[in-house]
Amino acid sequence: MIQFAWMIPLFPLLGFIINAFGKKTISRKGSGVLASLAVFLSFAVVCGLYIQTLRGTLTSENVELFNWIKVGALSIPFSFLIDPLSITMMLIVTGVGFLIHVYSIGYMKDDENINTFFEYMNLFIFFMLLLVMGSNYIILFIGWEGVGLCSYLLIGFWFKNNDYNYAARKAFIMNRIGDLGFLLGIILLFYQFGSVDFADVFAKATALGSGSPVITLITILLLIGALGKSAQIPLYTWLPDAMAGPTPVSALIHAATMVTAGIYMIARSSALYVLAPATMILIIVIGLTTAIFSATIGLKQTDIKKVLAYSTVSQLGYMFLALGLGAFSSAIFHVTTHAFFKALLFLGAGSIIHAMGGEQDIRFMGGLRKKLPITFITFLIATLAISGIPPFSGFFSKDEILAAAWEKSPNIWAWGMVGALITCFYMFRVLYLVFYSTFRGTEKQAHHLHESPKVMTIPLMILAVLSLAGGFLNIPSLFGGTEKLHHFLAPSLSSLQTTETITTASSTEVMLISFSVLGLLAIIFIARYIYIVKKQTPKADEEITGFARVLYNKYYVDEIYDFIIVKPYTILSTTVFTWIEKNVIDLTVNATGSLALWLGIQYRKVQNGNTGLYLFFMVAGVILMLIYLTIAL
Repeated sequence: MIQFAWMIPLFPLLGFIINAFGKKTISRKGSGVLASLAVFLSFAVVCGLYIQTLRGTLTSENVELFNWIKVGALSIPFSFLIDPLSITMMLIVTGVGFLIHVYSIGYMKDDENINTFFEYMNLFIFFMLLLVMGSNYIILFIGWEGVGLCSYLLIGFWFKNNDYNYAARKAFIMNRIGDLGFLLGIILLFYQFGSVDFADVFAKATALGSGSPVITLITILLLIGALGKSAQIPLYTWLPDAMAGPTPVSALIHAATMVTAGIYMIARSSALYVLAPATMILIIVIGLTTAIFSATIGLKQTDIKKVLAYSTVSQLGYMFLALGLGAFSSAIFHVTTHAFFKALLFLGAGSIIHAMGGEQDIRFMGGLRKKLPITFITFLIATLAISGIPPFSGFFSKDEILAAAWEKSPNIWAWGMVGALITCFYMFRVLYLVFYSTFRGTEKQAHHLHESPKVMTIPLMILAVLSLAGGFLNIPSLFGGTEKLHHFLAPSLSSLQTTETITTASSTEVMLISFSVLGLLAIIFIARYIYIVKKQTPKADEEITGFARVLYNKYYVDEIYDFIIVKPYTILSTTVFTWIEKNVIDLTVNATGSLALWLGIQYRKVQNGNTGLYLFFMVAGVILMLIYLTIAL
């Protein structure tokens, strides 16, 4: 089966090409079916590789397609690394990606540019597969830049709205900041090790030892790239604005593809990061801060997609926390479960928006559970999963991260627990405001309310099952499990990596889990008391004051960035344009042209057709030459 690995990214690429060149002949529905089929075929091949790995006939294989770049000591083959980590990521990208594609057939059916939409979606999947399959940092970087480009195209898909174009540009530019750090890290890797191949780099890094300044600098540069792609402080503000794109795009970016790229890259480079303890501490600080900071913002947002966006930033913070703790497989486990319940939440939000005629403000919703029963049940499952309620998937993956945090420091565990409680509150706030109480929208919206078609609800139901059962992929020994996912990923994450063994006593772990679950249940009842019993529903015309206003305005981070970065840059560029570009550079160029024109006019006067004048110049020239030769000799 390994010989067919090259077909995995090929199918989405073919889907993109066929849809692009056959746009005028392929029907609107046909483009969606074609794009979905392309991703499904990739998923089928990945499943074959996964089965082969489970049987023990495949552990880690390098599939070289051709020798791509050969310049002096630099040799970069175009090759794929097929191992448990890349297979896990490919399953997420193609599996969840396929469900999002199918859902999009129904969600985007009335859009005039639906064929273009599916072109971009297939291209997105292609680049993401390149990212996770590459056997060296250059192939990874190609996919890295490719998903950045596709995110720009998809976020600004409804380009007639200038605000959406601004959001797309913001995502593109903020990612370029991180990408510069990533590129410098790759250059330093080649300078230090003479290679960018994963196996070569990791093997040669051992000789430098733990705490090496070079390794620390490399890991920090790579981390900067991850901060941009995976939306961590301070490069996170693009992700909430990415909600400008169609809801399936939000699901694809937030759940299955782009934002997990940074997590994957650090996990893939775990052999380097365990040699840089200072960088690992930095990752813990950034991850924990991001998790709590973004969770508090979600408490007061009223746009349903914005709430989910900040929850994504928060969950990514937990993944970074796991990476910083050295619990690399726990981070990938949370990537997996998060892909299930976050895709379900976004697609559920899309179903709600579809039923509400485009309305996204939760203040104008309410009482939808009877009108949208499937959406309600699936959204409830996803909410329980992201909140960490057992036995839903988020409980197992988040519990692993918190257990690793306790092992490192009870203080880290406590702050991680605070973030989990806040997450639970704002998610149940959304659930209660959207599906309970009475309807607060217009009469026209009430008349329009209906459940989404099967092409949209079937992906919701499949994701609901995965959100419920996904945690069983890695049941810990405390619950009688064998931690299968840890063992499956071990060959990919074991190189130079400290083993992820949690030595916390079973009684202590039971106590921590019990405290966590009781705290989450208490938060659910508090949210129910506020929004169901007391009916404290936020009003659209209600003035927000105090700290709530700060949260509603997202701590004014965008305004701060605008004040300290955007405005000074604008003033500087305007000044340079006015005084240097126009008055120095343009003036010099224009003066040079004017001088050449004036000289031409003056010389033209000499060429007046007077034969006598020409004879005079000739004789004068001969005399001058004779004088020069006489003096010279």
